[in-house]
Amino acid sequence: MSKRRIKKIAIIGSGIMGSGIACHFANIGVDVLLLDIIPRELNAKEKAKGLTLEDKIVRNRLVNDALTASIKSKPAPLYHNSFANRITTGNIEDDIAKVKDVDWIMEVVVERLDIKQQVFEKLEKHRAPGTLITSNTSGIPIKFMSEGRSEDFQKHFCGTHFFNPARYLKLFEIIPGPQTDASVLEFLNGYGEQFLGKTSVIAKDTPAFIGNRIGIFSIMNVFHVVKELGMTIEEVDKLSGPVIGRPKSATFRTVDVVGLDTLVHVANGIKDICPNDEQLDLFKIPAFINTMMENKWLGSKTGQGFYKKNVSADGKKEILSLDLDTLEYRSAKRAKFATLELTKTIDSVADRFKVLVKGKDKAGEFYRKHFAALFAYVSNRIPEITEDLYKIDDAMKAGFGWGHGPFQIWDAIGIEKGIEMMKAEGLEPNAWVTEMLASGITSFYSVKEGATYAYDIPKKSQEKIPGQDSFIILDNIRKTSEVFKNSGVVVEDLGDGILNLEFQSKMNTIGGDVLAGLNKAIDIAEKDFAGLVVGNQAANFSVGANIGMIFMMAAEQEYDELNMAIKYFQDSMMRMRYSSIPTVAAPHGMALGGGCELSMHADKVVAAAETYIGLVEFGVGVIPGGGGSKEMALRASDTFKKGDVQLNTLQEYFLTIGMAKVATSAYEAFDLGILQKGKDVVVVNKDRQIAVAKQHAKLMADMGYTQPVKRTDVKVLGKQALSMFLVGTDSMEDSKYISAHDKKIANKLAYVMAGGDLSEPTLVSEQYLLDLEREAFLSLCTERKTLERIQHMLTKGKPLRN
Repeated sequence: MSKRRIKKIAIIGSGIMGSGIACHFANIGVDVLLLDIIPRELNAKEKAKGLTLEDKIVRNRLVNDALTASIKSKPAPLYHNSFANRITTGNIEDDIAKVKDVDWIMEVVVERLDIKQQVFEKLEKHRAPGTLITSNTSGIPIKFMSEGRSEDFQKHFCGTHFFNPARYLKLFEIIPGPQTDASVLEFLNGYGEQFLGKTSVIAKDTPAFIGNRIGIFSIMNVFHVVKELGMTIEEVDKLSGPVIGRPKSATFRTVDVVGLDTLVHVANGIKDICPNDEQLDLFKIPAFINTMMENKWLGSKTGQGFYKKNVSADGKKEILSLDLDTLEYRSAKRAKFATLELTKTIDSVADRFKVLVKGKDKAGEFYRKHFAALFAYVSNRIPEITEDLYKIDDAMKAGFGWGHGPFQIWDAIGIEKGIEMMKAEGLEPNAWVTEMLASGITSFYSVKEGATYAYDIPKKSQEKIPGQDSFIILDNIRKTSEVFKNSGVVVEDLGDGILNLEFQSKMNTIGGDVLAGLNKAIDIAEKDFAGLVVGNQAANFSVGANIGMIFMMAAEQEYDELNMAIKYFQDSMMRMRYSSIPTVAAPHGMALGGGCELSMHADKVVAAAETYIGLVEFGVGVIPGGGGSKEMALRASDTFKKGDVQLNTLQEYFLTIGMAKVATSAYEAFDLGILQKGKDVVVVNKDRQIAVAKQHAKLMADMGYTQPVKRTDVKVLGKQALSMFLVGTDSMEDSKYISAHDKKIANKLAYVMAGGDLSEPTLVSEQYLLDLEREAFLSLCTERKTLERIQHMLTKGKPLRN
């Protein structure tokens, strides 16, 4: 990547996308100038205050209101609310000259070519030569936008298409114009991946680019198949969601969130601009969709779409579903298929596809029809929308949240089987597919020496996918680099003397096998290696300890065994901290309960920005028992200052546990004391996380890591703090904020974090606090209400308040 630096960016247009993109640049530390048009008339509040159209507060009203709404929206666009300070607002008439000082100008105005061209004409008068200038258009041809602009403008101009919401969806499509300099594309490709945390995909300047061209086709195909097979929307959403590695919103709920009008707009655009598309008829809007458009049943934005929230006369809330035959709302119908039952024991989504397409029921028929059409379509889009098949897969995974792209699914089913399915539907793959098979290449992808290779159509061979050198893909090295394995973990050699421990349990829960694996990994590392990373590339780092095991022991009153199990957990966490090699935890996604405790006991945490981490044990009626309660008391002690503020500091750490607070980003975790400033680091691109964690482990080892000395200097406040906590919990119960059982849990936690009922502030050891923690945890496990909460969590998947 070139030496170009992005210190400041101007975003022109502050709508949902513009403000969202501005927030994400602020997330990564870039100074943002956000501009929009000025209002043409005063609103009621401005008139009441006697303001005029010349007042700055009025002239910046549109941009300020839009940004404020974006910051307040859910899911949050900012990693931390303080990052909003990195965004300066203004308007195009008064502040456009400021773009001369930025490194990148991005246009995010309404999707009309004439308006975009007017904006670019104004911008060129103030833009400094060499400044990047891009458009976030979702479909207007790039070649038309830069017509009439200078040579320097055109060299530095292209499309940069973010998906909404910009923070969360990883696809970053880069679309060159006719004169775009190759160095600009190279820079943006690298910047999107390294700095923005995106999957960068360079696309051709074709309608809807890559992601929306394939994604809209897939949805339109479902719209036709659902009518052909007489299916309900519940059935389709059951079949097109997590069972095939796609989001819970599946198909119809996704359309409700995105907006039916948006989908129809893109589909019509493809139909009108792509007369040679062999599946043109599929983009024609079905009658039931036209009726929904006429009725303004557009989804969440209008309060109803394929689903509708309903409140009955007695106040009961219900989600109603649209009957596609009668176009009337009705109570939801449960969807159940024999084919899906066959996949319940198959954890790997990739391994399910073969089973699903063999189904003899309506589900099997749906999958065969849908995948056959999808495979044929994507094979025919090469080389129209891209030369590289892996870019189509990357776009669908990053832009639509698919766990596997179309060609990966085709590989999983088998290319020959996929062609057989196509022929049954009267379809054929593109000729390059049959030519590939005839040459003896039987898959689109392969793995060699830890790297992924994809079939290159012009070269007629499998070539290494570029850009992998900064990643470590555990799926690619697991078999060849395995050092140890049990039912709970796999330990891999990452090279350079660093091991990685990868959880393999269901939802990466931490039970006996995982802890045994952790201890074994440390044993191996201390003997033959230099450091250990604990990380994985599943959807979530770990949802916590195996509460099912805890429930069984407590229900059977096997308290000695439970005591031993909790002590083993505590001892394993202390082993993480006090081993002779550096340990690095790499949490991402959900890192709850025990997953949080493990992270807090590593020498360093390399957290993905999208890490939702917290000590949530209160929700199941216990306190953190794997060292989490001890650790919060220790961290409070390390921040104590002289005076009464010590009690306030301890109370903050107490409330983090007592309120089961979960950080909604790694940056928020610093505020909660879960991550530590100056020690722990955050990476924006999760794909880089294991590689970065390895680098930190190696650096600590190379600098001469020495086994830490166990702490005996933890200051606890004893009765002084305990009294404060007990008064607080009494008050909370009296005010009906907490139940009697909540109070009991809180008082147990208070006893631990105060260090017991010591008569004066005292320095104690970590082990002293661990013993208090374990005793409190065990006593709560004897409570009937705790067992009820654990059982409710196991059966319902959410906390019970009793």
